[in-house]
Amino acid sequence: MSVAGRLAWGVVALGATAFAVQGGEYATTDLWRQRARERALAASVDSLQRAVDSLRTLERRLRTDPVLQETVAREEFGMVRGDRELLYRFADAPASRDSLRPDSARVDGARARDTLPSTTTRGGAAW
Repeated sequence: MSVAGRLAWGVVALGATAFAVQGGEYATTDLWRQRARERALAASVDSLQRAVDSLRTLERRLRTDPVLQETVAREEFGMVRGDRELLYRFADAPASRDSLRPDSARVDGARARDTLPSTTTRGGAAW
């Protein structure tokens, strides 16, 4: 066999090796990317599993712990306990042209203290 023939077979063997490693439907770099994605997804699943466990614990406590139920009812829903408590709610002043003017330029001479009405309710939502 001549030198050119050996060189040709060497190039063919090198090409076949390169195709075996990188060619085809699933190349080595594709496998590396898939493994990296698998690790990222596994970390995401682990994080979500911890969140689900935490929410299940919170759900169980909400169903069984009266102190937590009262805390949530008061903070989230503004509930009070029967007639023994008063609930104060402060409303924002309605926007009008006069409320945007400085005190000295107001037509009716009202002061800033008049712009924040408050309402007092007795009881509120009782439970």
